[in-house]
Amino acid sequence: MAYRIDASACVNCGTCEPDCPVSAISENDGHRQIDESACVSCGTCASVCPASAIAQA
Repeated sequence: MAYRIDASACVNCGTCEPDCPVSAISENDGHRQIDESACVSCGTCASVCPASAIAQA
């Protein structure tokens, strides 16, 4: 199951993006977004997010 970023909680710090092993995270409209079709559900992004804005979909 893919992960999603809660846009209202995301502070757009970018901490998650370089840690994604498949480069599924990008910036969109002032927050980060996960391409669910590319996400491998490893959870790395959720574990590094300082705002706790990332959770499994």
